[in-house]
Amino acid sequence: MSLNRRVFIKQTGMAGLGLGLVSFTPGCQTASHSSGSNLPRSTPEAQGVSSESIQAFIDAIGKSTHELHSLMMLRHGNVIAEGWWAPYGSEYVHTMYSMSKSFTSTAVGFAVAEGRLTVDDKVISFFPDKLPSKISDNLAKLKVKHLLTMSVGNLKEPTGVTVSSENWVKTFLSQNLAHEPGTVFLYNSVATYMCSAIVQKLTGQKIIDYLRPRLFAPLSVTKATWEECPRGIKTGGWGLSVQTETLARFGQLYLQKGKWNGKQILPASWVDEATSFHIQQPAPAKPSRPNDQNDWLQGYGYQFWRCQKPCVYRGDGAFGQYTIVMPEQDTVIVMTGESSNMQGELDLVWEHLYPALKQSSLPANPAAHGKLQQTLSGLRLPLPAGTTPVDLTQLTGKGYFDLKANSLGFKGGSLTFANNVYTLELFGPVANQFARGSHSGWLRHQTALPSPRIIGGGAPKPSTLQKVAGHAEWKDGKTLELTQRYYETPHHETIICKFDGKKISISFLSSISEIRNAKDPRPVLEGVLSA
Repeated sequence: MSLNRRVFIKQTGMAGLGLGLVSFTPGCQTASHSSGSNLPRSTPEAQGVSSESIQAFIDAIGKSTHELHSLMMLRHGNVIAEGWWAPYGSEYVHTMYSMSKSFTSTAVGFAVAEGRLTVDDKVISFFPDKLPSKISDNLAKLKVKHLLTMSVGNLKEPTGVTVSSENWVKTFLSQNLAHEPGTVFLYNSVATYMCSAIVQKLTGQKIIDYLRPRLFAPLSVTKATWEECPRGIKTGGWGLSVQTETLARFGQLYLQKGKWNGKQILPASWVDEATSFHIQQPAPAKPSRPNDQNDWLQGYGYQFWRCQKPCVYRGDGAFGQYTIVMPEQDTVIVMTGESSNMQGELDLVWEHLYPALKQSSLPANPAAHGKLQQTLSGLRLPLPAGTTPVDLTQLTGKGYFDLKANSLGFKGGSLTFANNVYTLELFGPVANQFARGSHSGWLRHQTALPSPRIIGGGAPKPSTLQKVAGHAEWKDGKTLELTQRYYETPHHETIICKFDGKKISISFLSSISEIRNAKDPRPVLEGVLSA
């Protein structure tokens, strides 16, 4: 889910395909490659990119406030750079947030190609039993292409109210459409959910199952999960979790106009239509930068963003989940991470990587490539800084404590230290919840403590175990902090345990709250240690 939820009005008088607003940029050329089950690997120089330029990008990320979790760069169909910042890794999936939308758009593309629907079909035709008692003129005009282009006509983004209900389809259709569909852009994640619901209604399959033989199997994707609504429909606009290389393959498929391993699996016409300009965003009232340098003001397609560089487009998700496709440069760049400034992250791509894509090949440079390989293989997120470990038994006795009544329902807990591992256990109403950490590095384990997230709909059940990597450090003689990285999501959180005699207080700070410079909404837990 993108964090940029602004209202944009389209410019009129533009002709084209689909919405009547599509325009193709002349001269956007793309090469054709044949990709098998494994993406081929190559050196940057063999594909016309200097290792120094990629090194400069990674160095710039390291000096910035951006937190990358993975990077893959493809040129001429070859992977020329790939790296994961530990504890993230190539074998793990990663939550995509609104990068999911581009996959949902692709599912619609397959359904269109199979003749199951057209983008001009009316939305109300799919759900006759979910309609409000009175159908407004604007609701009657709502088409699939308006869902795809986020031009539904809502006055306010309806995701919050929709996901708070049990029947998301019915709630979405009951919202007032203040504008005629196709005339106002408003970021709208449940519009994408409606695309998922339509595909499921037509095919009898959830979109992840519908995509498996059509997209995931040809691309050799074996790890993919997708959150769903209370009625078993995949969320569509968010909630997809895949590996970084899945994004690379997906981007390469689009770069190759829907062709994979010599077979046209997605119509080239759909790729063109989905990634082309459909609706224009005017300048904000108080622009923070020139309009032509704002990557959220370059037009929107069918769940794809246009970029400030000619012919370049992308799928993206909140906090920096990117698939950037550069047809003229025959390049795909994929990133995952947790950034508070997505534009700033793209700026570094335009500064360091984009200018390096001018040659078809370069002379070998073993020294620069060796340095880059060493950098990529040694990537890791910094461990939180702390002080000398404290003898926990002097503070906690047996480690058990009772808690005052709190809105989270925790009655008590324990804090223990053994084999260089700190373990905090909270006795909960559904399941006991653990946080663990070590001084020496990231400790992988599982926890029922829910991961931070920016949208509630589709959230795992409270007792669901999630993968985390924990670290523990003492900030001073009476403050222990446990950092928990949910390494299949962009997020982490810190649990702060403070001791004052026999009193203990436990507070939480999610990375989302930290990025927003906001107080964590969870209460501070207060308790008394047992003797």
